[in-house]
Parts: sequence; structure tokens; C-alpha cells
Amino acid sequence: MIRSSIVTVSWDDITRVQREPPGTVKARTRRDQAYLIGLAGSAMGEMFKLSHNPTIIGRGQTAHVRIVDEGISREHCDILSEGETMVLRDLGSTNGTFCQGERIERHVLEDGDKILVGSSTVLKFTYHDSLDELFQRQMYESALRDDLTKAFNKKYFTERLESEFVFAMRSQAPLSLVVFDLDHFKEVNDTYGHPAGDQVLAGVARLIAGLIRAEDIFARVGGEEFAVICRGTDQAQATIVAERMRQTVAAYSFPVEGKSLAVAISAGIASLPDSRIIDAQALVGAADQALYEAKRTGRNRVCVAG
Repeated sequence: MIRSSIVTVSWDDITRVQREPPGTVKARTRRDQAYLIGLAGSAMGEMFKLSHNPTIIGRGQTAHVRIVDEGISREHCDILSEGETMVLRDLGSTNGTFCQGERIERHVLEDGDKILVGSSTVLKFTYHDSLDELFQRQMYESALRDDLTKAFNKKYFTERLESEFVFAMRSQAPLSLVVFDLDHFKEVNDTYGHPAGDQVLAGVARLIAGLIRAEDIFARVGGEEFAVICRGTDQAQATIVAERMRQTVAAYSFPVEGKSLAVAISAGIASLPDSRIIDAQALVGAADQALYEAKRTGRNRVCVAG
């Protein structure tokens, strides 16, 4: 069963990497493009190309860089290109915009500046050319993804679940967690070997990734156990999603050693609002109990925390 923990990031941790000495000028070519890189919060590991002028950062639908974290206004701040200069501007946000630890109204950005918006989102401003972008994306992806399945890893899942839970509780928005694992997966490994088992895991992950929304967080949290964080999704909607996942896996034939192998999954769901669930760990525990009930009552089914 999966476990959840809280990860905290201090401002000293964020700014520990030294910037270039004063007076250092970075030579740029026409290929250089400005980016924001998520260092902490729900945007951690993401890269945002600043292709609009200005580029609006916020949680609203009109934001070019959309981040739904606690304390972020609908149009929180923006970045304006003025010739060779990039300027960070607060847009009258409720909680302010901070750069290098100082609250700002308008600030000329330098390569490497750290921007804090909301209570937990830290973005790094930087320049990259096309090769830099590819390399940086690969670096961040490798830190956040499970090598075998390409789903997010457990560390990223834990951090995102914590922030999504806090946001859902503060905004009274629905949130659902679906956990599932493969039924009798040990038999697959014992019969066909671990390489075949890895093939099946990767195949299941590909199927699930094709079924969920871009804003959902799909992670591998154990050997054959996975989880999906469904933002803005109530229990009824999550049940439909989980059933679709179960049916899709059950209908698929996995090629293993020249044979077609049938695989099934069992799933458990826990959702907000629920007065019994007071923190992210409790949400995980409720989903785990529902998964256990699906296993106990016959497998290849979906159960909801009750």
C-alpha cells in the first residue's frame, strides 16, 4: 500500500545554487528563448516557453502559464519583453509576487532569477537554445518519471497529492484519488519471468496514460501499483474513469513470448469532499482500503471508499 509524506522546501534550498558573478554577460544568439522552469510546487519539473508578450502567469483559464496552487490569483503576474529586457510585473495579486526573496511590483529579470508565486510555487527564469531545451526537458523528465512505465514516480506523486489536497480543501473543490494494481501479477513474473512482467507493466501504463486528462497525475507508486490524482473530479466521475481503465485493460491482449496474455486490475477510489478525510495521508488510506475491498471481493473490479 502506498504511503504519503510532506516535503518542505525552504527559500535557502531554492537559492543555494550560486548565480553568475556581477558583471558577467551571457552571450546569446538568435536561437535563445526565455523559459520558466518549475522548481517547487505543482509545476515542479515543467518547462514553460515564454512565447507570448506579455506572458500571463496565474490559475485562471486565460493564463498562458497556468498553475493551480494555493495563493495564486487568476492573473497573478506577467513577464513582458521590452527589447532585450524581460520584465516581471505583479498584476495586483492578492498575495504578491516575489523575486529572489523580495516582493516586487516590477523587476528586470536576469538569467537564473527565482520567482515565488503563491505559497509553494517557485519558478526559475532562464534562457535556452533548442538544444538546451531538449537537454533540460530530458533532465527534468528523468528526475520525475519512472524509467520503466514513464509514469510519474512516487516522490512526485506524494508532493503533488499534498498540494492538490490543500488546494481542494481551501477552495472546496472536488478531488479524487484512484489507486489500482494488477491482479495476480506475481504469477506473471513466476510463469514468464521478470522481463515479461516489465513488458506488461509498461503496456498497462501506456493504456492508462491514453485514457486520462492532461491535468491528471498518473504515477507508479509501487511494484505493480499505480495511482491517478483526478483534479476537479467527484466520486461519481472518478468511478466512471476507473471503470473505463478497468475495462480497457481487461479487453487488451498483452503479447508475451508469442502468446496473448489477459491481465486484470482492481481499483479503489477515495474522494473529496469527505468529512472523515482530514489530510492527504487519510485520502491515501481511504483509497487503499477501497482497493483492498476490491481484492477481497473477487478482483477485476472497482470499489469506492464508504
